[in-house]
Amino acid sequence: QVQLVESGGGLVQAGYSLRLSCAPSGRAFSTYTMGWFRQAPGSERTFVAAISSGGGATYYADSVKGRFTISRDNAKNTVYLQMNNLQPEDTAVYYCTAGADIGRLRAGLGSWGQGTQVTVSS
Repeated sequence: QVQLVESGGGLVQAGYSLRLSCAPSGRAFSTYTMGWFRQAPGSERTFVAAISSGGGATYYADSVKGRFTISRDNAKNTVYLQMNNLQPEDTAVYYCTAGADIGRLRAGLGSWGQGTQVTVSS
C-alpha cells in the first residue's frame, strides 16, 4: 500500500479553474498508474482520469474530457489534475488513487488518499 496525500481543493465559481495535487509516499511512485475519482453527495465514487506509470497514456471520463488534464512529474513524485471551466456538477470530494495498472485502478483496486473537497458555485 502506498500513502497518498491530496491538496488543492477549494471553493470556486463556475468557469474558474483549480489544480489538485497528489503526493504519494515511497520510492515506487514511477511504477504506479495514478488516477483521480470523485464522489458527490449521495452518489457513488466515479472515475475521473488516470495516467500510466510513464505518463504516455491518459484516460478520462467523458464528462471531463476537454476540461480536465491529468499529468505527473515522476521526479517530484507528484500527480496533478488541472480542472478548467469548472461547473457546479463537478462539486465532489476528489480522491487520488494509485494502482498497478489501469484496469485495476478503474476497478477501485488500489490505494486511496483521504480526499479533497471541490465546490463549484453557480
